[in-house]
Amino acid sequence: MTVAEAIRKAATRLAQTSDTARLDAEVLMAHALGCSRSDVLLRHMQADVPGTFDALVERRLAHEPVAYITGTQEFYGLDLIVSPAVLIPRSDSETLIEAAREAFMDHTPRRILDLGTGSGALLLAALSIWPDAESIGIDRSVEALAIASANGAHHAPSARFVPADWTKDGWSEGLGTFDLILANPPYVELAAELSPSVRAHEPAGALFAGADGMDDYRLLVPQLPGLLSPDGIAMVEIGWTQGPAVMALVEAAGMTARLHRDLGSRPRAVEMAKRRNIPLGKAGTGD
Repeated sequence: MTVAEAIRKAATRLAQTSDTARLDAEVLMAHALGCSRSDVLLRHMQADVPGTFDALVERRLAHEPVAYITGTQEFYGLDLIVSPAVLIPRSDSETLIEAAREAFMDHTPRRILDLGTGSGALLLAALSIWPDAESIGIDRSVEALAIASANGAHHAPSARFVPADWTKDGWSEGLGTFDLILANPPYVELAAELSPSVRAHEPAGALFAGADGMDDYRLLVPQLPGLLSPDGIAMVEIGWTQGPAVMALVEAAGMTARLHRDLGSRPRAVEMAKRRNIPLGKAGTGD
């Protein structure tokens, strides 16, 4: 069987469990061949099928995410190592980076903090724009920090990754203040309907935040003013229905808020700043 035939057969089988069956088959074939997907399509379609391909397809049929099978995921132009210890970075999260880039058009953040860094995706994306910034990524998971550190060693060796848990007293002592804070905290409702590839494979501790998905926001948002420099901003990812509730927490913490939408026009991030900064607009505004 040729590579082209094997991809067609795999795509037909994967259509039972995936909305991106053909893409999944091509990416898995590239992984089996040890080359890029474009190389598969341009150079290897008539080659013999590698012996490892069928096992990769079986894993995907069992709903294991492609990123965990291949061990990599692209985010903001960076190839990142991922494992079941970390959430798979999504393109929607790039909204935070683009919004931060806009906010710092005229100056550079000197210190950047990534709260719940996971794979390090947000921090390393920010450092691809501001490579000279002092940067710290925190996570409560030792396994996640190992992944983030490996990604940092490749993309931004100056990045620091340290253990910390914002649900614990004193977690932020000694960190200082930051010009830019990035966070993608857990925000999924416990009873939310999720695909098996997410619920069964991605880390629950990085997904779920109580019955309404708001538990971590309630803990984290009130602590942000103490971590922000006088002119600093925080960019925090939200679920698309959570904008009003999160912005109310921001107002209660004495900060101004601005909502940013992703490429699908869904609310995706809340920008936060201290009131003495230039106003960002009234809480609850669309953009």
